[in-house]
Amino acid sequence: MEDKTMLAKINRTYPRIFDEFFGKEFYPAHYHRNGFKSLPAVNIAEGDNEYTIEVAAPGLEKKDFKIDLDNDCLTISSVVEDQNEETREHYTRREFSYSNFSRSFTLPELVDADNIIASHKNGVLSVSIPKKEEAKAKPTRHISIK
Repeated sequence: MEDKTMLAKINRTYPRIFDEFFGKEFYPAHYHRNGFKSLPAVNIAEGDNEYTIEVAAPGLEKKDFKIDLDNDCLTISSVVEDQNEETREHYTRREFSYSNFSRSFTLPELVDADNIIASHKNGVLSVSIPKKEEAKAKPTRHISIK
């Protein structure tokens, strides 16, 4: 029991030590409100005619994303490189960073993979995955009794 308590204490203490030593100005591109950024939030919705995947990635542009389809696996990824250089009288400071993520989704068999489309607006990447005709909801039909 003592080991678990110590581990929890270290996990709570480490981010504060890092922040106090380096400060958020040391690596600002990778900070979020509560420490390092994690994977972007993803919403998945199913409609009558399509599935929609929305990836919330503020600060990323359309050119920063890559979307691949390999059989029934849709992968959304991004790699962004940031380089800064500051030159003053007695020194030059160069910083570079990379941020990346990759999310993969297994698509159902009844999607029309040839007609997947994507758009980007206001920091949200939207991927529309249409269903095949046989997978779409059919309207209610009355069957007469003979």
